[in-house]
Amino acid sequence: MPKIIRLHQLGGPENLQFDEMPQQKPAKGEVRLQVQAAGLNRAEAMFYRGQYLETPQLPARIGYEVAGVVEAVGEGVDGAWVGKKVSTIPAFSMNLNGTLGEEAVVPVGAIAEYPPSFTPAQGTSIWMQYLTAYGALVHFGGLKPDDFVTITAASSSVGLAAIQIVRDKGAQAIALTRTTRKRDELLALGANHVIATESEDYAARVKEITGGKGVRLTFDPVAGPYLEKLAEGAAPGGIIFVYGALSGAATPFPLFAALSKLLTFRGYVLMEITGHAESLKVAKKYIYDRLSDGRFVPKIAKTFPFAETVQAYQYLESNQQVGKVVITVP
Repeated sequence: MPKIIRLHQLGGPENLQFDEMPQQKPAKGEVRLQVQAAGLNRAEAMFYRGQYLETPQLPARIGYEVAGVVEAVGEGVDGAWVGKKVSTIPAFSMNLNGTLGEEAVVPVGAIAEYPPSFTPAQGTSIWMQYLTAYGALVHFGGLKPDDFVTITAASSSVGLAAIQIVRDKGAQAIALTRTTRKRDELLALGANHVIATESEDYAARVKEITGGKGVRLTFDPVAGPYLEKLAEGAAPGGIIFVYGALSGAATPFPLFAALSKLLTFRGYVLMEITGHAESLKVAKKYIYDRLSDGRFVPKIAKTFPFAETVQAYQYLESNQQVGKVVITVP
């Protein structure tokens, strides 16, 4: 029987367990994958701690992103999918279709082929990061070549995808990281500027970098008290996209900055793109084309074997990584 990862009680990654269950039969509109690699995300860490947008229905599977081979399809699904190498798009509930394990069953609309030159580890390091950044910056933000864009948590896989999208458009990427430890690597990975928030004054540095204009687009998964600083560095009419709550702290509303600069604070979730077929189609082509020609390159920070799933999530939560944490599945 295939092994899967399930959560039996809320808490840290040490609560993740290896379970065996009978092979699943895909239902109408679904496909079953033989999993070869899994990409880890902060969403799963928040999920197993009970801090995510949906509450785990215990015992709960977890996982949004895997790459593998389609081995069976359900009713209404084109049989031509069988045998194809695909990766999953986060367009489903983890309670219903959690993917981490030796097999995964997901809706057919949540799979996509990845460039044939890619390994499964690269294939599972695409959709969460590039779709999340694309949706905010390109689809809703209307990213332009003369824009300055602030990217917080810049060393995450989503942060690095955002840097690549900004650079591809010809705009300026300002990467934020807590210390100077990751500065050189972020610059090497495409950031135009790096600000270490624990030792540098963000607003002063932004004023210097932008020649006093400020930042039009801010892309932030952290929230919390630092949102006030981000507002201070925003340009008049700027948009601050908040797509997460990694700080774990209350988020004060920067009222006076909002009023004086006419700022927009935009709550944003990936499902705004994955939940709309036409938007997702456009986004997939945008990303696939750039992956294929080398403009976009997923950065893998570290890989772990399936047996070390707990350690992989512990590493994810350590904030040591630059890029995607990946599990390889035998």
